[in-house]
Amino acid sequence: MPEEDLVELKFRLYDGSDIGPFQYSPASTVAMLKERILADWPKDKKFVPKAANDIKLISAGKILENSKTVGQCRVPFGELPKGGITMHVVVQPPLTKAKTEKKVDEAPRKNFCSCSIL
Repeated sequence: MPEEDLVELKFRLYDGSDIGPFQYSPASTVAMLKERILADWPKDKKFVPKAANDIKLISAGKILENSKTVGQCRVPFGELPKGGITMHVVVQPPLTKAKTEKKVDEAPRKNFCSCSIL
């Protein structure tokens, strides 16, 4: 593939640091980009995604779908100066299950007498 067809992308993390830039074919999928980000994620970051699905990519204000290609995600800006496209990376932390069950001992108890005296 000619180098002029490749798209240069870098990925901006939550703290302003970047991963990349890397060059991708327009046929590369967003899922492939997420796998690359996961593989190159800096080890010293506070939030580290555990899987590619924990990563959301945002370009031009839109969350990108895994099945879309880089070519489909490019926004037609006309003639851009030579340079790459920056995509923003959001890590969606795994949802923690809140304790919704109370122990039987902690539940308030009410004593009712349903006796009737005749």
